Amino acid sequence: MRSIWNGAISFGLVSIPIKLVNATESHSISFRQIHLEDGGRIRYRKVCELEEREVTGAEIGKGYEDADGTIIPITDEDLAHLPLPTAKTIEIVAFVPADRIDPLQMEAAYYLAAGGVPAAKPYTLLREALKRSNKVAIAKFALRGRERLGMLRVVEDAIAMHGLLWPDEVRAPQGVAPDTDVTVNDKELDLADALMDTLGEIDLDDLHDEYREALEEVVAAKAAGEAPPEAPEAARGGKVLDLMAALEKSVRDAKESRGEEEAEVTRLPARKPARATPKQTAGKKSTSTAKKTAAAKKTTAAAKKSTAKSTAKSTRGTKKTAAKKTTARKRTA
Repeated sequence: MRSIWNGAISFGLVSIPIKLVNATESHSISFRQIHLEDGGRIRYRKVCELEEREVTGAEIGKGYEDADGTIIPITDEDLAHLPLPTAKTIEIVAFVPADRIDPLQMEAAYYLAAGGVPAAKPYTLLREALKRSNKVAIAKFALRGRERLGMLRVVEDAIAMHGLLWPDEVRAPQGVAPDTDVTVNDKELDLADALMDTLGEIDLDDLHDEYREALEEVVAAKAAGEAPPEAPEAARGGKVLDLMAALEKSVRDAKESRGEEEAEVTRLPARKPARATPKQTAGKKSTSTAKKTAAAKKTTAAAKKSTAKSTAKSTRGTKKTAAKKTTARKRTA
């Protein structure tokens, strides 16, 4: 990696020579401006307004435009002698917990490489001290014509530095949130939690730039004289009228995309109200038992009728015998 800045880390009285290298790189596809009529390149030429001629890079310097339009030349030597300790030094001013840094402040990321063998020992000392403290270092440094804030942290066995915006460069989020009163109920929050759990976590290494891949396909097709691939039909989005229904569908779709099968619940038809029946304390009786009980009842009833008939006949016979005796007595007399 090519260094973009050489200097030192100031850690109290310890000075660590370092080289600053970019920690990130862009993979975006860039385009050139062309003349549509003949495909010729459109270039921007650097022309001196006074001489009205194009000048080379060696003839170009820096200048500050004053309020009245006067240009004040500023040379590289002037910038090298700035009355700042951070002109060539990354000056550590504090150590704070990492969660004290607002991600909105973070800018570009750099790696700090040890500048030679003598820097290895103090470099390792600072790295291990950062590891053991579980803190990050806040530093000030000058780069590209301005003083900046930086956050030093350990990445594997290297020290990385994130450029930070000054606190007054971060805008307050006033006027961004909805200005109407909205109430979210617990059921909606539960569904949102379920959707978050279903989506789960992801390994960031599995993510890639699909836009760049699609753009490369278009460029390759055009270069081969072929028609570019057609874009898939975009899904038609409608207005979300029912938030609960949208959340429930999102959970189902997320589970299907992950191959998770959701158990289907079949609703049974509602039962008709049953007739009132005597309660059974010993459970349901068997059919044979019920038949036996009914037969026993019939037998008992028949026995009762037979007994009643016999009693009636006996009574009638007794009465007839008594009547005959009475008649005979009368005749004898």
